[in-house]
Amino acid sequence: MASVRLHDGSTIEFEAHGDGPVLLLPVDPTPLEGPKAEAMRAWGADPALGRSLIDGLRDRFRVVAFDYEGHVMAHPKPETLTPANAARDLLAVADAAGADRFAYYGYSWLGLLGQQLALHTGRLSALVMGGYPPVGGPYAAMLAVTEAAHAASLAAVQNPPAPTETVPGDWSTVSVVTTVDQTRQFVTLYESLRDFDDRAAQPSLTCPRLCVVGSADTIEYGEQWGGVTVDIAGPVLRERAALEALGWDVAVLDGLDHMQAMQAAAALPVLRPWLESRL
Repeated sequence: MASVRLHDGSTIEFEAHGDGPVLLLPVDPTPLEGPKAEAMRAWGADPALGRSLIDGLRDRFRVVAFDYEGHVMAHPKPETLTPANAARDLLAVADAAGADRFAYYGYSWLGLLGQQLALHTGRLSALVMGGYPPVGGPYAAMLAVTEAAHAASLAAVQNPPAPTETVPGDWSTVSVVTTVDQTRQFVTLYESLRDFDDRAAQPSLTCPRLCVVGSADTIEYGEQWGGVTVDIAGPVLRERAALEALGWDVAVLDGLDHMQAMQAAAALPVLRPWLESRL
């Protein structure tokens, strides 16, 4: 395992597996165990997702895996987690791995970062943007959600909430347990994207690119989370022809929601053959 210094001076570890065209994969390569793993399973998540993706790709690609989400939670960047700095971090990993050209697959906000990365460098050989629409992205809704989370983390400092039972799948039962700096960094990210015009940005994207979403990927947040709807599937379903005209390949995973569409069993049958055909 190797490490590299990021824009804020912190370091992140990464692993490289397999041979072939390089794929940057921002996932945790180490499966979780114990209570955290059980909690993830209750929400429909796979505590070994990163390892499953690596194992499903390493025979055809050189997979460079690094847990960027886990890193920013362990080393928050409350004032500096901007798209430009995140792109610098991803490029730093690629540099440390010796990859001049590389593909990138990210899911959810890490998919959003993939599009930003493509706008900040010409080194991408392919981009797979999972769980976030390339055009018509819910930037305003996500800013509202992250601002609500930040406000709740600030309030929790003064008045720690009483323990409540969390019902998997019901966001109204979830209490904020993240710190002020952890929530603030995502406010910084989405504030930086407040005026981002994803449609106007499309002509600047030149590498092969694939968008993958579940057809049921729409999340309703209660008032404590901003009272907004984060619609991931809608823009892709409505704009599919336009996206294809703009140069995107589009894969819609029928009936899957946000958590289900990220699982290796759903993603690999789309991701692997597409990368094989483009790299």
